[in-house]
Amino acid sequence: MLNYPARIKLGHLPTPLEEMPRLSEALGGPRLFVKRDDETGLATGGNKTRKLEFLLADALEEGADTVITAGAAQSNHCRQTAAAAVKCGLKCILTLTGSDPGVWNGNLLLDDLLGAEVRFVGDVTWTGLLDVMAGVADEVRAAGGRPYVIPVGGSTPVGATGYVAAIEELMEQLKEKNLNIDHIVFASSSGGTQSGLAVGARAFGFGGQVLGISVASKVDDLMGVLEQLSNDTARHLGLDLHFSRGDFQVNDDYLGAGYGKPAEPEREAIRLLAQTEGILVDPVYTGRALAGLIDLIRKGAFDKDETVLFWHTGGTAALFAYVEELRGF
Repeated sequence: MLNYPARIKLGHLPTPLEEMPRLSEALGGPRLFVKRDDETGLATGGNKTRKLEFLLADALEEGADTVITAGAAQSNHCRQTAAAAVKCGLKCILTLTGSDPGVWNGNLLLDDLLGAEVRFVGDVTWTGLLDVMAGVADEVRAAGGRPYVIPVGGSTPVGATGYVAAIEELMEQLKEKNLNIDHIVFASSSGGTQSGLAVGARAFGFGGQVLGISVASKVDDLMGVLEQLSNDTARHLGLDLHFSRGDFQVNDDYLGAGYGKPAEPEREAIRLLAQTEGILVDPVYTGRALAGLIDLIRKGAFDKDETVLFWHTGGTAALFAYVEELRGF
């Protein structure tokens, strides 16, 4: 067991590890399991809850009274951060790209219900959002507050620690079930989840492949983030581990029309999982990653006798913001 830094309980952990026999049958193998991080709780759950257990603990240790973070309008990370802030008695300010859509549904509705202050900041890059949040933090300080800034996706060494711990959790479940996993497949975006899984896999001796399906970035763009963040996370935890780009598996074949723009592959994946296993995935992250997994299975990327784990990172609330794109197919 690692000597983890400060952590507060926010999630319903461990999350279930379930077999998906009907999906496997529909696809003609391999054996499929799912790690249900859509069931972490915290305002419909998701992977960011694991990160926020460490991030909010760090914020409280620093004496913060306001949490500031950023994302797209339907950000699952922002919704979970707003919920975590409520549980910790902190104010939450969300800086969201784009303009006010007028109709607030999906995650935006939940942000409002959770009492977060929502600011739309226009057409700003992910890098530009760091400057925006720095400006908001200055405002909070000028008003006598104590801000804590969380970058997009909670993808810092503190946040990625949540998925180092997640691998430890998984290894315990595999031992209990006497189960071996050959491949873990999941949605990779801001890099925190994949970096944490990579560090955890090395630290706890997971011998399978860890494959991120990129939902937004080309491989070359994501690799640099993964290398830096994994090494920083290992140092944060006092682990004598080193990572280079060759240590990561990323597939960017499923970017489609771009981030947040689901098409037929996502639509088919969402419906197939719903109608075989009764499990819901979102159209931006888990739906795209699942579409990639389905395509890889159909292309024979996995042997029929292998076992593949799909790590469900949540996002169900976003379904309700994509009615026109998803209905009637």
